[in-house]
Amino acid sequence: MYKIGVVGPNPLIERILSLEEEYKHELQFVSFPCTKTEEVEEIVKKNCSQVQAWLFSGPIPYEIAKKTLGTDEKMVYIPVTESGFYKSYFELAFDQGKLITRLSVDSMSTVNSVEEATQQLSEKPLKIYMKVFKSNADQQELLRFHEELWKEGKTDGVLSCFPAVCKALREQGIPAYWMSFSKMRIRQTLGILAEKVKTSYFKDTQIGIEIIEIEHFNKIKEKAKSPYELQHLELRLKGILIKLCEKLNGSLIEKGNGQYMIFSSRGTIEREISALEDAVQKLAFEADTTVTIGIGFGETVFSAERNAFRAIQHSKEMTDNDIVIIQEDGTIVESPGKNEELLYSNYTTNEDLMEKLKKCNVGVKTYKKITALVERMGWDIFTTKDLAVHLQMTERYVRRIVSDMCDVDLVRCIGETSHSTRGRQSKLYQLS
Repeated sequence: MYKIGVVGPNPLIERILSLEEEYKHELQFVSFPCTKTEEVEEIVKKNCSQVQAWLFSGPIPYEIAKKTLGTDEKMVYIPVTESGFYKSYFELAFDQGKLITRLSVDSMSTVNSVEEATQQLSEKPLKIYMKVFKSNADQQELLRFHEELWKEGKTDGVLSCFPAVCKALREQGIPAYWMSFSKMRIRQTLGILAEKVKTSYFKDTQIGIEIIEIEHFNKIKEKAKSPYELQHLELRLKGILIKLCEKLNGSLIEKGNGQYMIFSSRGTIEREISALEDAVQKLAFEADTTVTIGIGFGETVFSAERNAFRAIQHSKEMTDNDIVIIQEDGTIVESPGKNEELLYSNYTTNEDLMEKLKKCNVGVKTYKKITALVERMGWDIFTTKDLAVHLQMTERYVRRIVSDMCDVDLVRCIGETSHSTRGRQSKLYQLS
């Protein structure tokens, strides 16, 4: 059974928990009621370790939690769809005893179900004043928006995404209804969440192997004044690795000549990347040399080990010997857990792309790495110098690659930088 944290206003949580009996063999719900969106950050920070996944009452708390935790892998929200708009509209109409034709509505910018709902009407009998907001919405601003339209006589009712806004409006005698969701939508979302949690669980329990290699170990042995000095060094190194194993709940195998393997699970390794980085620093200090790390994930020991060896070879090709992970599907992760983390695949099934890369003699991995970097940095326009700095390559080498990619229309040159001083101008590029 998976423990699910449910976050939202009390009325919404009660509606979700009304279906608890249907999922009693799969999901266990833990309520975290909140009246203000500002409370969401504190809730997820304090209780993240106590639940396997999160269910949010709407896109606003979801976006806040996603930003706080840095991932949305184990969280979903219940969207307000066209049916939610129709439901709230009819409730408002029945309450007023007449057809409401003039409305003020607030809706989140990324989920404009109101516009979708009205577009599907063959005739347009409704006059709607829309206020679109982002995840950091100011409820007081939304309240003023609805109040002003009502006082000006432009509206006959209000539909809002915020229960607090509806309550404040009704206290002033303004007919307002909260746009919520149906039980069918809750069931659909819970089904998605259950599948997401199961997938995450199986992914979490995959086999993970770390290969840790002390570089230039032969030279270290040659410099040792006596066999005892070398043995003492190996004991100190092994002590650091055993402490790391304790954190990973893993097992250590010494391969010899400065190479070690740690067997653990994918989930534990991903959660303890900082512990691995700390151990690497200590190993490098003790051995007075660089330390290379390759991590492999897989469904079997064989596939995980193979990916770990590929990862460490990839790390050796990098100038800073940073940690590299190769996942079970071949996806490469460079500098995991850092701001400069880069994730890309080393294959493609796009025949047209393969043909173009073959013509320009650029590898799939290189192309995928460049596109992943451009997307991660949010570059609409870039220079070869930009790529060279972040990819740890010479600008001359990058310039050749980009030039070859231009020849097959994978990249296009759109201009040059202008300089007030003399010197070579930099060309500006875009991905095609």
